[in-house]
Amino acid sequence: MHEHANLPPAAVSLRSAFWYWLKLGCVSFGGPAGQIAMMHAELVEKRRWISEQRFLHALNYCMLLPGPEATQLAIYIGWLMHRTRGGIMAGLLFLLPSLLLLIVLSWLYMAYGHVGAIAAILYGIKPAVVAIVLAAAWRLGRRTLRNPSLIGIAAMAFIGIAALHLPFPLIVLGAALLGMAGSHWLPRQFHAGGAQHGAASRHPPALIDDDTPTPAHARFTWPRLLAMAALGVALAFLAWLALALAGGHAHPLAQMGVFFSKAALLTFGGAYAVLPYLVQGAVEQYHWITSAQMMDGLALGETTPGPLIMIVAFIGFVGGWSQAVLGHGAPLWLAGMCGALVTAWFTFLPSFIFILAGAPLVEASRGNLRLSAPLTAISAAVVGVIASLALFFGHHVFWQESAQPHWDWVAMAIALAAGVALIRYQVGTIKLLLACAIFGLVLSYLP
Repeated sequence: MHEHANLPPAAVSLRSAFWYWLKLGCVSFGGPAGQIAMMHAELVEKRRWISEQRFLHALNYCMLLPGPEATQLAIYIGWLMHRTRGGIMAGLLFLLPSLLLLIVLSWLYMAYGHVGAIAAILYGIKPAVVAIVLAAAWRLGRRTLRNPSLIGIAAMAFIGIAALHLPFPLIVLGAALLGMAGSHWLPRQFHAGGAQHGAASRHPPALIDDDTPTPAHARFTWPRLLAMAALGVALAFLAWLALALAGGHAHPLAQMGVFFSKAALLTFGGAYAVLPYLVQGAVEQYHWITSAQMMDGLALGETTPGPLIMIVAFIGFVGGWSQAVLGHGAPLWLAGMCGALVTAWFTFLPSFIFILAGAPLVEASRGNLRLSAPLTAISAAVVGVIASLALFFGHHVFWQESAQPHWDWVAMAIALAAGVALIRYQVGTIKLLLACAIFGLVLSYLP
């Protein structure tokens, strides 16, 4: 048994990878932090498909990019293991369950309106989501914050975004500059593996280990990068051109294509960072959706698997339905589905191109301290950013704005119990969310 434990696992077939990514897409609750924690637990610790250092190196690159970092990390690992087709498969399977579920929920929402039981279930789930984000920040912090310098960067990022309200790109830039300075003045503290030998030695070898040579398909070349970038631009432009030719450039679907392409390039720091932009455009400028519907969509997005930015599918569905984008004779559900698919295409296409074009450059930077130190510092800053997200979300869940504003002590108790279950007893996310949903439902029937 011990002999096998010290050997890397056998090569993973595309079929096995297919079933893993499909399962992840169906159970990836808890926002990006929870999704990243799930991938780490499964791919690094349990299945040993990829080593800790290579996982974090890929994660740091995904954190630099606009768009959903957990989705991009899945594309990256799928690409590293099974070339371009593996990356596309991993990304699609990560997104499709969430997209299909949100389309169904959006249809129920528009067709049947509000149901009291849904509100009760959401009441139980929302505090659990706060706990999931906090627990993920704790786990990521334990792996990432290996020395006082990195702890200091995480603390500064937390203060910068929570108290000073600095934009996320500025936090990333500041952390990268600190990492560059650290590589010169404190190289041991910013080396990706410098303080991890104890942790690394506890993990048996991985299929893609720290010293595994870069596969041939992952080696960087300028022609490949330029070709992939050109392909991405062409796919986006041709899709928009088809919409514009079908209904005119002022048609809601063509406008959605332009608007959500911009949103995709502004989504630094997760969905919450881009929410003000989505509200400004979708609610105030184009009137695809009302502010009340936007809040309901956010609640649905928080309780479905996949990236939270998938709420763009809800916006697209409601916008397509309310604007009757296929004409007044066509079924409204079909108009809504077209809106959801258009928004999803233009929102997530850049994520695939960023990884498939740029990941070989990231693989080439492994072991180069000048390039890896900024990424290590960014990884530390992200711990602070995730903690600030838990604070932001917790404030909205625990502080009730009403005629008499008050703290919701029941919601706090649910979050505390959920946090203990996650960190102390390692309860699975699905079981936790299900238990909290049932608890919220039972509470609604109590006097």
